[in-house]
Amino acid sequence: MDRTTPHDDPLADGRPLYWRVAARLLDELHDGSVPPGGRLPGERRLAEHFGVSRETVRQALDVLRRDGLLSTDRRGSHAALPGPPARSAAPLAFPVGARPAEPRTGDRATVAWEAPPPEHAAALGLVPGRPTLVHRYASATADGAGRRTAVTSFSAVALAEVEELARYRDRADGVSSAQLRRAYDWMRGAGLTLHQRDTITPLTDTASVRVVRRVHDQHDRPLEITELVVDARQDALVYEFTLPAAG
Repeated sequence: MDRTTPHDDPLADGRPLYWRVAARLLDELHDGSVPPGGRLPGERRLAEHFGVSRETVRQALDVLRRDGLLSTDRRGSHAALPGPPARSAAPLAFPVGARPAEPRTGDRATVAWEAPPPEHAAALGLVPGRPTLVHRYASATADGAGRRTAVTSFSAVALAEVEELARYRDRADGVSSAQLRRAYDWMRGAGLTLHQRDTITPLTDTASVRVVRRVHDQHDRPLEITELVVDARQDALVYEFTLPAAG
């Protein structure tokens, strides 16, 4: 008997729950929510999305995997529908304001597992005093001018969804060097769509500006907040974006 995918089966609603979930997930893949080759959200997020158990999601993924519509490796499940592969966007350096060149002797970046600033905790939905991964970045030109300092706090969602970030918890001593310049690539690789909002404010009586970046995912869940202070007397902030053409 020929195998029939859930998408092709008009009687899918009469099938077990996992089959109906597989059909709904396949419809979303056909709609382009995950491009060919793109990584699917994790089982827990899919279970929340469809309102079912993780075991049901696991069975649904097995159905699509058997029909060659998904491929799975150690990083998760990926859409295997025919079509052009997902295009990689131009890398966006982390943190906001990081100089585009490779790290130099004047650059310093560390991570600590500690309670974030109160305003960061509020923005990330963390209980006050609850520790999280906090990244600190400092950079200055050879003559000491153009100093930049940034403090970033990551949310519980980011640490749960992005394996590369979660690994830093055990070595977040606040002293050892920790360059996270690919943090946004890691987030995108985990299936998160990044929505960022930057607020730039001149600081009174100084030549510096403060930039606050808030990043959410496609479900409006906070991922990180960064506060950057830049000595703007001899420096400039440059933001570079690449947007795909419509259609």
